[in-house]
Amino acid sequence: MATPKVEISADKTALAKDVADFLVARIAATKGPFTWNLSGGSTPKTLYALLATDAYRDKIDWSRVHVFFGDERFVPPDHPDSNYRMAREAMLAHVPIPDANVHAVPTTDTTPEAAADAYAATLKTFYGSETLDPSRPLFAVTMLGLGEDGHTASLFPGTAALDEREAWATSVVGAKPEPRITMTYPVLDSSAALLFLIAGDGKEKMLRALEAGDPSLPASHVQPVGEFYIFCDKAAAGAT
Repeated sequence: MATPKVEISADKTALAKDVADFLVARIAATKGPFTWNLSGGSTPKTLYALLATDAYRDKIDWSRVHVFFGDERFVPPDHPDSNYRMAREAMLAHVPIPDANVHAVPTTDTTPEAAADAYAATLKTFYGSETLDPSRPLFAVTMLGLGEDGHTASLFPGTAALDEREAWATSVVGAKPEPRITMTYPVLDSSAALLFLIAGDGKEKMLRALEAGDPSLPASHVQPVGEFYIFCDKAAAGAT
């Protein structure tokens, strides 16, 4: 595992502000489309809500921002457990991002496998190639979380998705009550900057294992082609 740069914030609220400032600076420093790979979870939700406030919304040229979803539950887009619904209600519905720039996983497809194939096709069409080039990352920024079992996106311990290196997205059935669709490692790794967002004292043990490169953690196998960051709060870092 590559060594990430660790940024420690005072608390979850401060973490959201630090990541918001990071994103604003990155978007301002680029020209053309800015591809942002979103994560689900309560910590990103706090960030999304902050970006939709007056303090941040007008600092971003939303017409250039394209959002994708690193993983999704195979539920309707208006389901309470949908990552898309969470991002829409917290941020997307409150900022001037064009509808065409929101690339959601098509969970209205008949099967999780069909949804994964369709999303992989969407990613390849947007990227303009069937093959990822390390010198041309798919995403400007990818955000990931860290589960208490060491999973990230929907890459859970003991699942076949951990070994998938050809498909850009795959279905994960049986790991959780609902099927999931997840980007695979090569696609997550195709990021100019990859950020883990980790908050809360319940994450301290897993964060330490991640920093140590524990190979039993699915999250430890993320190897971005670009910059690598861990944004965490003091509670997750075990700091006083």
